[in-house]
Amino acid sequence: MAIHPTALVDPNADLDPSVEIGPFSVIGANVKIGAGSIIKSHVVINGHTEIGENNEIYQFASVGEANQDKKYKGEPTRLLIGDNNVIRENATIHRGTIQDQGITVIGSGNLFMASTHVGHDCVVGDNNIMANYAALAGHVKVGDNVILAGYTGIHQFCQVNSFSMCGMGSMVTKDVPRYVMVSGNPAKAHGMNFEGMRRRGTPKEVIRALRNAYKSVYLKGQTLEAVLNELEQSADFAISEVAEFVASIRKSERGIVR
Repeated sequence: MAIHPTALVDPNADLDPSVEIGPFSVIGANVKIGAGSIIKSHVVINGHTEIGENNEIYQFASVGEANQDKKYKGEPTRLLIGDNNVIRENATIHRGTIQDQGITVIGSGNLFMASTHVGHDCVVGDNNIMANYAALAGHVKVGDNVILAGYTGIHQFCQVNSFSMCGMGSMVTKDVPRYVMVSGNPAKAHGMNFEGMRRRGTPKEVIRALRNAYKSVYLKGQTLEAVLNELEQSADFAISEVAEFVASIRKSERGIVR
């Protein structure tokens, strides 16, 4: 274990022998860090925080600190972070509250660029990118392979579903369905990321079906319930990507970005 002599590591912290801790970093008593993780200089990791393997946390990041909810009274809530995440300079990730499940959860393979923020009780999946200054308010759920461009803000309790994308400066106050691209303040839908699908090798028939499903939801002029019923009865609903798009709308509690 390589711990810089200026780092302050509580003796009760549980660190794998391969973990590296840089100068002037502070590691609290209830912190657990897995193999291969590198904590650079001036990082603070606090609270009941568990960090998996091969994570990189850059200088001045604050991870697992008390959240900013005024109802929080110091309860032993948690932060759980998976493997292979990169958390860049000045990023902040807060632990949960007892008003929710008491835990903030980060998956694996995510990139949190400089000065990003993940609020209390958020659930973030795998392989997402949050660009500089993107921020999640409390209780936000983000799926997998989502891109949040710089200065994107997600309102509390919103869901940003897998493979969606939010353009620079987007202010998102409703749920973003799977595959949909949004931008603006307030955010509005601007199609699906078909170019990204092509790069991932998505078959042409799937792209065609998703394009038609998007047009039905956003351009047809019918009620959302009528459109979803129609899609569920169509032949395209047998395509898993279309079914997932419809399901992401069905589960929305705040309504979707239109």
